Amino acid sequence: MLIKNFDVLNKSPQRKICLELIETALASIQPENVIPKNFTLGGNILTIQNQTIDLNNFERIFLLGFGKGSAGLSKQIENLLGNKITSGLVIDLESQSFSKIEYTQGSHPLPSEQNFAFTQKAMKQFNNLTIKDLVIVVIAGGGSAMLVSPYKISLEKLIETNKLLLKSGANITEMNIVRKHLDIVKGGGLAKLFYPAKIITTISSDVPGNDLSTIASGPTVRDATTKEQAFEVLKKYNIFGEFSQDDFLETPKDEKYFANTTTILMLSNQTALQAMQEKGKELGHNVIILSDRFQDEAKFAGKKLIDQIPENIIILAGGETTVRVTKKGKGGRNQELVLAALEHISENILIASFDTDGWDNTEAAGAIGDSLTVQTAKELNIDPKYFLEENASFSFFEKVEDSIITGHLPSNVSDLMIVIKN
Repeated sequence: MLIKNFDVLNKSPQRKICLELIETALASIQPENVIPKNFTLGGNILTIQNQTIDLNNFERIFLLGFGKGSAGLSKQIENLLGNKITSGLVIDLESQSFSKIEYTQGSHPLPSEQNFAFTQKAMKQFNNLTIKDLVIVVIAGGGSAMLVSPYKISLEKLIETNKLLLKSGANITEMNIVRKHLDIVKGGGLAKLFYPAKIITTISSDVPGNDLSTIASGPTVRDATTKEQAFEVLKKYNIFGEFSQDDFLETPKDEKYFANTTTILMLSNQTALQAMQEKGKELGHNVIILSDRFQDEAKFAGKKLIDQIPENIIILAGGETTVRVTKKGKGGRNQELVLAALEHISENILIASFDTDGWDNTEAAGAIGDSLTVQTAKELNIDPKYFLEENASFSFFEKVEDSIITGHLPSNVSDLMIVIKN
C-alpha cells in the first residue's frame, strides 16, 4: 500500500474509489513496473521502446541520472545491463544502492552546493567522449535543480533567482526558459559537452504537455528559446534584479550537437491517467480524462474542475498548478487546490489532488476534500479561508486529517487530480 494513511482516509464509498484510483496511479509509475515495459536486452542488442541499439558498436557505456525518481529507474537499468555499464553517476532525493553507479544525495526544489558539486563531477568524469561511447541519460522531474552549473552568476545568486521564480507564479515553461540561459548544462548544453558520443535520453515528464525541451530544462534537447526571452520572463514577474546581458548565455543551436542524440519519453502523467481510467472502468464507473496538461493558479483550479463535471462521472486531470506565495504558511499547490475548492463542494462531490512523487512541498503528497472535510472543519471551528489566505494548506489538512501521506516516492510525473460526482 503506497498510501500510508489509506485506512484513516477511507471514510466513505466515494473516498474508497478515490483512494483505489490514487493507488493504481502511483503503482503504474514505479520503476519496477516502468523499466520492464520499456527496456529489453537480447545479447548485445538493447531495445528501448522502438529504438534498437547495438551495444557492439560502443567501447564504453555510461549512465547519468538526475531528478526525482532517477535513482530507482537507473537501478533497474543497471540490473538489466549489469557489467556492460562502464560507470555512472546519479543524483536524487531518495538513496539507492548500486554496483557500478555512484549515488549522490541531492536537493530540491532549489539548487545547492551538493547539486553543483555533482554536476562538476559529471562534467569531469564524462569528458573527452568519442563516437565509440554511449551515454544513457535518465532524466526525471526536478532535474533542473539537480543538474546545475551557472554560466556567469554565482551559485548563491542562481539559488535566489530560482527561489523568486518559484514564488512568482511563473509556470514551469517560463521558469525553465530563464534557467536554460543562466546555466551551461541546460538547453542542450549537456549534449554539446558530450558531443560526439551517442546519447540516449529517457525522460520521465513532470511538465504539462511533455515538451522535451522544457523537462529538466532540456539538457540534451535543442532549444529554440533565446536569452532575450529569459530577460522578458524576469521582467514580467518583477524579479529582474541586478542582471546584465552578459549573465545570460545563448543555448547551443548547431544541429551537429544533436545529430547523434535520441530522446525517448518513457513516462508521463498519461501513464498514470490511463491506469486510473482503466481501474475506474473496472470498478464500474464512467471515467473521463479531461486533460494531461491542466494548468491554472491553484486557488482557482479546483473550482474550474468542479464546474466541468456532470452527474455520475469521474474526471481525471494531470498537470501542474501554481501558487502565489504571499504569506509564510506551510503548504503545497495540490493542498492549496483542494483547500480553495472546499467552498464549492456539495454533498455529492469529492476532489483530490496529489503530487506523484509523494511530496507536495511538504511531507503530504496532497489532500482529499469533500463534505466530510467541511464538516470536520466546522466541528474544529477552523475556517478554510483563513488557512488559504495564509498559504497554510498543509496545516489545515493536518488538522482535519485529510492529507494524503505516502512519503517520498521514486517517480514523478507532476500532479494528478480526481473529481467524483455522484
